[in-house]
Amino acid sequence: MPRYRPYLLSSQDDKIIKVFTELGMPRNLAKTLVYISQVEECRSAELEHGANLRQPEVSVAMHELTKKGWIKKKDIKKKGKGRPVHLYKLTSSLDDIIKSFEKEKMKEINVIKNDLEQLRSLINKR
Repeated sequence: MPRYRPYLLSSQDDKIIKVFTELGMPRNLAKTLVYISQVEECRSAELEHGANLRQPEVSVAMHELTKKGWIKKKDIKKKGKGRPVHLYKLTSSLDDIIKSFEKEKMKEINVIKNDLEQLRSLINKR
């Protein structure tokens, strides 16, 4: 029986992760998102290995991605006792996720612009 080999992040994936992090996305979240976008679905152990992350980092990233509605979790019961295995899958295309991320960043930019305008106005009134 052939052994399953998880996807490993490529140098192109690393470039995508770098841009996401430069835009303010936490690195572990970016690595998780890029990894899961390359597979149909995956278990957290596969993600840990393929994205070179520790289990707590994967858990935090999965929680955040689930909260944003970008992934869904499916539980697979094991035979006998023990915790179920979690399978994760994207619920949106990476393009839609980027659009959502862009919208979030544009809101931040507008807040900064408004704050700067208010600062200029206050200084000019002195």
